[in-house]
Amino acid sequence: EMATRDFTIAMVFLSQTTVGILGNFFLLYHYIFLYFTACKSRSTDLILKHLMVANSLVIISKGIPVTMAAFGWKDFLNDIGCKLVFYVHMVGRGVSFGSTCLLSVFQAITINPRNFRCAELQVKSPKYIGFSNILCWILHMLVNIIIPMYVTSNLSNKTTTDKKNFGYCSSVRHDRTADSLHALTFPDVVCLGLMLWFSGSMVFILQRHKQRVQHIHRNTVYPRSSPETRATQTTLVLVSTFVCLYSLSSILNIFIAVFNRPSQWLLNMGALTAVCFPTVSPFLVLSRDSSASRVCFVWIRKTKSPHYTR
Repeated sequence: EMATRDFTIAMVFLSQTTVGILGNFFLLYHYIFLYFTACKSRSTDLILKHLMVANSLVIISKGIPVTMAAFGWKDFLNDIGCKLVFYVHMVGRGVSFGSTCLLSVFQAITINPRNFRCAELQVKSPKYIGFSNILCWILHMLVNIIIPMYVTSNLSNKTTTDKKNFGYCSSVRHDRTADSLHALTFPDVVCLGLMLWFSGSMVFILQRHKQRVQHIHRNTVYPRSSPETRATQTTLVLVSTFVCLYSLSSILNIFIAVFNRPSQWLLNMGALTAVCFPTVSPFLVLSRDSSASRVCFVWIRKTKSPHYTR
């Protein structure tokens, strides 16, 4: 019974990791293909590319080691490997936070009614997207630079008894309060607050827009939402999914930090929820993004017309 349960958990981790990696790499290919075929792209597409890269890092650094440990390979990383895996995971998780926050901020600016106060901001904001993404990466690389100091391999000869074993690596325990605070850092709290604020703003703008065009929809047999509206709805779905899954993940991480010897079930649930958003987010974007059809459309046109030019 124990072996069957362990095998089931291992298969769940393997399925989640495989689906997540394939989904993120396919969406990255999707946006790169659109770029090189000179299709018109939205300004927020660049943020989504960075989000998919961050998601891939989270899945690779968390999903793969956890899957290997679940299949019985407990001590396969040395000290350097453990430090690198934990550091990459925390950086990827932080950039995922930051990218989702940037997505909600820039999308809220994009759909804001054009008036004298925000017209200039709407024109200038796309120019700062690339800089904002790079700044997000640098910030989280610096914030998490202390993480490798507290992570060791299970193969290490250090005689530190106060360790927390994650199956494939260990971390040195601190004060419980400090460990709990590390589960949700200050940049994460700021990003969460900004996401909720700008998401609420987008809901308000969409509702107001819907009321204004209600009489047009009554006279239309098959009313279709505008590309901006669909992009905003996609952003809202992503942000709401992110907030729910990462809130659950943070709560579980706090429990893991508080307990001296967290149960294997708690560790498995923590790992499972940590990779949930990176796994489902590319499919949420693909299912709601109308630009997905552009890949097929461009390919068909190029196939039918060998003289097709951009």
